Amino acid sequence: MMQIDMNSDSGESFGSWTMGDDAAMAGIVSSLNVACGFHAGDPDVARATCRSAAQNGVAVGAHVAYPDLQGFGRRVMDMAHDELVNAVIYQIGALQALALASGTRVSYVKPHGALYNRIAKDAAQATAVAEGIATVDPSLPILVLPNSQIAEAVEHAGLRAVPEIFADRGYSPDGSLVSRREPGAVLHDAEEIAARVVRMVTEGKVTAVDGTDVPVSAESVCVHGDTPGSVDIARSVRAALDAAGVEVRSFAA
Repeated sequence: MMQIDMNSDSGESFGSWTMGDDAAMAGIVSSLNVACGFHAGDPDVARATCRSAAQNGVAVGAHVAYPDLQGFGRRVMDMAHDELVNAVIYQIGALQALALASGTRVSYVKPHGALYNRIAKDAAQATAVAEGIATVDPSLPILVLPNSQIAEAVEHAGLRAVPEIFADRGYSPDGSLVSRREPGAVLHDAEEIAARVVRMVTEGKVTAVDGTDVPVSAESVCVHGDTPGSVDIARSVRAALDAAGVEVRSFAA
């Protein structure tokens, strides 16, 4: 049977400010990328999210980011090598402790926002992120954009690169994600997104913003937890994959 992981960004609420529905998402996806406090989240939110993951048998990933709470981690930062290495180590370590206290563990890493996009093309920062992960635990896989600098860097460091596709993001003809500043960057129609994901998983193709088909291959599909209607989108994607005979299962299980 064909299988795919479903991952979702989570734990991104902060204090009394709420983003997404982590408890609901934990009942749909197979992996939760939990914010580590640098772009979003706080210790209370992170622990509650880890508990939801544990209760639902869902894998927990450290959602590492630039230290950019005000900008939600979507602003590029030119961090020095050691500074970025240590930021990655710090975030993974913090979430490891909260996950352990919640009856689960950190099973993988997922970079967030501007960091994710930067290390797809920036070899120096990609090397720093890979070093940070390897220093903490070289058995931790990392979710990456296929054919990226970070994919090369983690493999060179002896880590496992797990390629992913995006359910609710637009694709450029070169296979990169459309910038959130451009039209067509984020999709919202749940049924359209679900059909698109099934095609990506079963046929290995996605229609880019210019109408051309782009080849894709991945072990995980991301549904963003901060997209409006994200829970309905995730439910539609999960139902469509189930109907297509695709098993949803974490790559980190």
